[in-house]
Amino acid sequence: MDNAVIIVLIAVIIVFAATLLIKRKGRKGCCGSGGDYVPRRKKLKSIIAVRVFRVDGMHCEHCSARVTESINDLDGAAASVDLKGGTVTVSLDRDISDSVIKERIERLGYTVIGMQ
Repeated sequence: MDNAVIIVLIAVIIVFAATLLIKRKGRKGCCGSGGDYVPRRKKLKSIIAVRVFRVDGMHCEHCSARVTESINDLDGAAASVDLKGGTVTVSLDRDISDSVIKERIERLGYTVIGMQ
């Protein structure tokens, strides 16, 4: 009888873990957590260009913060993320190629699916 209880308990744990993995399977780059962290804001002296990237895989505020921080670490770039729209707006005060920005985003595990 004791063995049956242990087996049922292990089976329940395995089903629960499998369910979580299946739900997460389609997500790229998302940690699944939110948190209260707000990325630092970056102001540029003068904006010479604004580019909008459509990005797949951002699901939560943590995703938004990761992308924002990564772009803001570039000298001359400041990012703003719209999770609902799936876009990253990048303001530039110097010439930075789209491929550099795209690489920064994709290095985090997200997919750039185009520009607007």
